[in-house]
Order: sequence, then C-alpha cells, then structure tokens
Amino acid sequence: MIALLGTAGIDMLMGRSSHEYGNKEVNAVSLSCVATPQQTEGPYFVDERLYRSDIRIDPSDGSKKEGLSLDLKIRVSVVSKVSCEPLVGALVDIWHCDAEGVYSDVLDQSFNTIGKKFLRGYQISDATGSVQFTTIYPGWYEGRTVHVHFKIRSKQKPAQGYEFTSQFYFQDSITDQVHAKQPYIKRGHRAPRNEGDRIFLAGGDQLILALIQTDHGYATTFDVGLVMD
Repeated sequence: MIALLGTAGIDMLMGRSSHEYGNKEVNAVSLSCVATPQQTEGPYFVDERLYRSDIRIDPSDGSKKEGLSLDLKIRVSVVSKVSCEPLVGALVDIWHCDAEGVYSDVLDQSFNTIGKKFLRGYQISDATGSVQFTTIYPGWYEGRTVHVHFKIRSKQKPAQGYEFTSQFYFQDSITDQVHAKQPYIKRGHRAPRNEGDRIFLAGGDQLILALIQTDHGYATTFDVGLVMD
C-alpha cells in the first residue's frame, strides 16, 4: 500500500484488466476494483514530458521501434465506498524497453541511449478518465520478467498533489508466442518468467493485462481506481 502523498494522498491503487476495448464508458457498478500494491519505479524513469499517444517513434531521429503492436488503454477513476468516478486531468506516463531489452535516454552498463526517446510518453486523462497509447509488446532483459511501467500523477508538484507508480505484466504463455517471432527471437531464451521475478511476486498477478488479438497485434484496457483522502 502506498503512503499518503501530500494533501491528496492515495491510500491504495485498485485495478482490473478488461477484455473490453474501445470508447465505451464504464460506470461505477461495472468496475471491479482489486486492491493492488504499488511497485517500484525502477532505474529507467526519465521525466521527458513527451505528450503523445504513439510512443513507438523516436523524436530524436524519426525512427520507429520494431515489434508487435500493442494498443494500451488505461482508465483512471477515483474510488469511494459507493462509486468509481473518472479522474480527469491526471498525467499518465508509460515507459518500457524495446524488443532487445533496451531503454531510451539512459546510460547503463550494457547500453548508452542518451538522447534517444523511444517508448516513452504521457497522456492526460479525458472526461472518462481515459488515456490511450500505441506501443510495442516489450522485450526482456536480465533479471526481470516482461513488463510496462506506468505512473499516474497530478499536474501539481508532488507536495501538493498525488503520484502513484506501478507496472503492468503479461501472461507468460502469450509472451512465449510473441518472443518466438522476430524481432524478439534473436534475444534468445528469456529469464526470469513471471513467477521468478521478485517484483512481480509483490502483487504482479493483479496487474496482468488481459489481451485481445487484433489484425495488427494486441489491445487491452486496464481500469485503475485511486482511493484518495
């Protein structure tokens, strides 16, 4: 559970991954909120302030990351005892590695991508509390299962607003199928899988994306509910 953050601190995150995809609104009754622990931000968050929906493009050189397309919709709500109301105007960031397990704009012991800005971006939640991203299915790197980082925060400074950070995960069986194809296959056998990842074990089973197959890849919607004071 997360500690209170400022005057509008969040007590906990609640979320549900849904097979529904599209613009259909969800009312309070249909939201099934499951309490979920916050997860680590990790070493690769960079506050680029890249306002965009399609994060596959690297604005530094116009190149596009290869990989299976993933359409990710996140619906953010404020949860009370009686309802789930859309949270309007929240900044929602996502970031993750490419098919080769590399993050952009960081200096790591195995890569230097300073100045690159692929697979990072944020959107502002609309009147339905929704944001939508187009990205690729992530690759993997040593020590971690396949995941996508996300951060939800207010426009105010942390001392005045709220901030929550966690991670999305994937079913191992689907990842096995995706990673058996190009451009993922050249990375070889991945390790660990979900159950071998210590971060996943701290509530990751509640953050697995329910994917539906599309003509160009996968799509998913995940409902996030924030309980605020």
